[in-house]
Amino acid sequence: MRIPDTVGILLLLSFLFSDSWPVTPWSGKDTFLQCLRNHSNPSYSILAAVCDPENPSFLSILWSYSRNLRFQTTATPKPLLIIAAHQESHIQASIICCKNHGLQIRIRSGGHDLEGLSYVSKLPFIVLDMYNLRSIDVDLENEAAWVQAGATLGELYYRIAEKSRIHGFPGGVCPTVGTGGHFSGGGYGNMMRKYGLSVDNIIDAQIVDVNARILDRKSMGEDLFWAIRGGGGASFGVILSWKIKLVPVPATVTVFRAQRTLEQGGTHILYRWQKVAAILPKDLFIRAQPRVVKNQRGDKTVSIAFIAFYLGRARDLNQLLNKSFPELGLQLKDCIEMPWIESILFWFDYPNGTSIDVLLNRKSRRLVFYKEKSDYVKKPISTRQMELIWKKMIEIDKLYMQWNPYGGRMSEISESEIPFPHRSGNLFMIQYDLSWLEPGNEAADYYMNQTRMFYKFMRPYVSKSPREAFLNYRDLDIGSSVNGTESYKEASLYGEKYFKGNFYRLVKVKTEVDPHNFFRYEQSIPPYSLDH
Repeated sequence: MRIPDTVGILLLLSFLFSDSWPVTPWSGKDTFLQCLRNHSNPSYSILAAVCDPENPSFLSILWSYSRNLRFQTTATPKPLLIIAAHQESHIQASIICCKNHGLQIRIRSGGHDLEGLSYVSKLPFIVLDMYNLRSIDVDLENEAAWVQAGATLGELYYRIAEKSRIHGFPGGVCPTVGTGGHFSGGGYGNMMRKYGLSVDNIIDAQIVDVNARILDRKSMGEDLFWAIRGGGGASFGVILSWKIKLVPVPATVTVFRAQRTLEQGGTHILYRWQKVAAILPKDLFIRAQPRVVKNQRGDKTVSIAFIAFYLGRARDLNQLLNKSFPELGLQLKDCIEMPWIESILFWFDYPNGTSIDVLLNRKSRRLVFYKEKSDYVKKPISTRQMELIWKKMIEIDKLYMQWNPYGGRMSEISESEIPFPHRSGNLFMIQYDLSWLEPGNEAADYYMNQTRMFYKFMRPYVSKSPREAFLNYRDLDIGSSVNGTESYKEASLYGEKYFKGNFYRLVKVKTEVDPHNFFRYEQSIPPYSLDH
């Protein structure tokens, strides 16, 4: 099923600006609002933070932090209220009152969760939106920073760069991602081979638990602190803030982007990339990004972008790759030197010279429907196998992949150190992305099935028993429940893929801190008690 792009765009616009969705009165609203007033600090009225469906701005507020158009439809379940918390007492009151009224609570810090779980539920629910809680306190003397969960990665990087050109943080390169979910799910970026994941560099946190208590690392205990660093914070409470450890970066780093088509030997180059990318020096990260393009004859082919980040100077990088990866054919003129903060813009495809002020823009540049998945690769994929993959990609057309190298620091950390288990033994992680503009269920079904078909096709080439997946690339296809009330044995369908053996320790922590499973969603960590 394909719709011409121009027609698709017109349909999309009419679809997005439709306001014909029905608003069903909620009989319990008044008593819920009174509960909020009774349990929040009167110095800032919580009602000023509440938006209900009768407000003309309700949809624009709801969708302002919805990054996937699959969940911006009239049929998508809507929350009874949005509570855009301005202070800690608003979060505490939201937890207390949702418990008292039997409502689910969905916690949103940036809205980049790929399955919309932070703002969609099939049961009556409210959205607790954290975007107002985004203060960042950078402490250069101790090389640390406190970051509230509603702050974006772009805001964090900007505030670090305000104070230092030689400090950074190993997080993702998409500036509009919220730190609350990014860190609690693991958080990877182009410094992970040097410094590990974002969550490997967290030294304290604040969380509001099921009893509305505000806890730090000392008061929550090491088990819960372990669980929220990579196990998904929304299963255990509401993350308020993180204390992160800043890392040193040189005043000048180097980047490059090199395109190689199949006709230019791209398959052979990528095969060699698999052999070297995970064993290159830790200071170097080279992502490979295959996607379908048209050649000069107008025929479809695959082009592979090799995108690099190097904690050093261009001349050193050029010499390193000419020795270790000569197949790429890198030349010194391909390399660009810049401060670390500007490399964030380069990696997010901003033109060179763009002001770093763009990092403070919280609006996403991507307004499409999309589906993503993930895989881990432990053995090189042969050139013959890659040729089969390219053929399948060309059939699907809109799908592209990102191959992210592991090794370095990622291989030095034990897989049980934190819940994130994907460490030694992985050559690279694959992110699959298929996006489209055509609205409607028919288009969604078509493209979702295309993604699933390709994922099934890739089975022989990726990890097995379990087929591992990355929590921050949420994928309900690998297992889910309607309301988060399945047993831990049933939840192991997705739990072992995300966490391997760490899943069962997460269940144990969940049982201790939230035995009645208040904090739940389609892929949450359940307590043991649900089996009895």
